[in-house]
Amino acid sequence: MNRNILLAIFSVFLVLFSAALGSAVACTLSASMINQDPYPAIPGDYVKVVFQLDGVSNPGCGKVVFELIEKFPFSLDPGQNSTITLRGGTFASDFKSSLVAPYKIRVSPDAMDGDNPIEVRFYSGFETSESFSQTKEFNITVQDVRTDFELSIRDYQSATNTLTFEILNIGEHDVEALTIEVPEQENIRIKGTNRNIVGSLDSNEDTTFTFEAIPRDGEIRLKILYTDETNERREKEETVRFSSEYFTGRVSDQKSTSWLVYVLIIVVLIIAIYIWRRNKKKKHMQLHKHHHSE
Repeated sequence: MNRNILLAIFSVFLVLFSAALGSAVACTLSASMINQDPYPAIPGDYVKVVFQLDGVSNPGCGKVVFELIEKFPFSLDPGQNSTITLRGGTFASDFKSSLVAPYKIRVSPDAMDGDNPIEVRFYSGFETSESFSQTKEFNITVQDVRTDFELSIRDYQSATNTLTFEILNIGEHDVEALTIEVPEQENIRIKGTNRNIVGSLDSNEDTTFTFEAIPRDGEIRLKILYTDETNERREKEETVRFSSEYFTGRVSDQKSTSWLVYVLIIVVLIIAIYIWRRNKKKKHMQLHKHHHSE
């Protein structure tokens, strides 16, 4: 009798195990990448990528695991979990039967322009036993649309406190809405606005912009803001060195001073002639009046 009971229990266990195994075999998972932001990704920056895993609504999947495999040029920040785990069949009937897996991924500064592969792994099973495990590769498009600038001080007129800068786009990409700001600092005092909207600046082109300012010898920090070719607003800071000795004692300054002296002399002469003629006319009228009265 004990033998019959054992056989019955074994038969029930075998049926349940076969059913579970059949359900597990019926579990079919498929992964896709549904979004990349920004597009293209920028080397040295972050990219937000969203994956989708379909088929997780099947209760026969048991435990479902989705994992991002970190591999150059993509990595996760410390503390960010690369693995997402859930139990199959836990989705409500009126909700989407798929797993959405978002990741914020750091792109290496050494990433090459073009499509760079990224790999994910996913599997299903019961508790710790992995019944199925597969990997899939996707492409993340990378392009460095940032640009670099070369800055210099072109001129400084101390008489008018006019400081003229020159900026050259030395990168390979055009920019729009180029704006220059002068942060508060010791080596320069801005008179009026500290913001100058330059506009568009194509690759290998240069332009100038001015501020009314009183600079001191030393480094001057400038904040550069621009819109890149993907319509992303970017910001970087550059420094330029000001040396007053480059802008003193110049021939152009001497000429300007000479012309100013000449203009002042002419003005003084005109005023003097006007006063002299007016006094002469007044004196003449007084003599005429005195002669008439006699």
